[in-house]
Amino acid sequence: MDLTTLQQTLQPFDLRSCLISSRGQLVFRHYRDERCDAELAKINSCTKSILSALICIAMDQGKLPEAGTPIRAFFPQLTKDPDHRKRDMTLEHLLTMSAGFEWTEFGGRNSFPRMTRTSNWVDFVLEQPLAHPPGSRMEYNSGASQLLSAILAQATGEDAAAFAERFLFTPLGIQDYKWEQDPQGLRTGGFGLWLRPADLLKFGLLYLQEGCWEQQRLISRELAKRSVQPVLPAAPPNRGRYAWHWWTDTYEETAEAGFDYFYARGFGGQFVYVVPSLDTVVVLTDDKRKKDRSPIDVFRRHIAPLLLR
Repeated sequence: MDLTTLQQTLQPFDLRSCLISSRGQLVFRHYRDERCDAELAKINSCTKSILSALICIAMDQGKLPEAGTPIRAFFPQLTKDPDHRKRDMTLEHLLTMSAGFEWTEFGGRNSFPRMTRTSNWVDFVLEQPLAHPPGSRMEYNSGASQLLSAILAQATGEDAAAFAERFLFTPLGIQDYKWEQDPQGLRTGGFGLWLRPADLLKFGLLYLQEGCWEQQRLISRELAKRSVQPVLPAAPPNRGRYAWHWWTDTYEETAEAGFDYFYARGFGGQFVYVVPSLDTVVVLTDDKRKKDRSPIDVFRRHIAPLLLR
């Protein structure tokens, strides 16, 4: 891996941070300035992958049932819904964003902004009509993540932040964070978590090591691996496939050179890429306004080719 030119290559993008760990060593470290190393920043929808980890931990502990369990066990009002298909929604449907709700995150129905303007986000999501049978297709839906946050709180008796502190953050050495709440006091499942780039790197390394951290198993190998296996094609204009609140894709430089990877993705340039075959994790963060951000996929265009050198 030759990263000697990467600092110069990244300069025009003015990223907040870029960290690369390979074979257990931090091989590249870039911050716009040293404050970015210490400051908490929004990771936006990377929060979803953190939530996925917490769901897996709760399953390992027996506090949550297996992924095929219908969510009516947590929301009994679904048994009275006129659309009987809602009774078939499972935990896995929420994790893979294939619950079938008629939902356009932004634009169209503007479902996400409408949800955040209501007094009860969970009720808003559950009351949305279905556009597809559960499990039939992936449709990006932060409302599904909020349902998962509510389910986690029901099953464990504590909110996502408290559960994370005990079973994820503290073992990883993550001491400082912020996590926003909905009007009911539930932690936001699809966004709203603030972390440092170095702590995002730890999270990526946990998954590179299939749920193990410093000889301590935080997530069972079975669920750590299952949660990042592609399940459904990502809805356009996204590429790749979708797993349990993780994205998956393949980079092919040539027919003979390439790799599979999975990643957490947050609005505004927040990414945690995990490349198991290369024993590598890449973290990218940004904080500029949309009009000031480059539309170029920095990882695929500029970093992935170097990983193969």
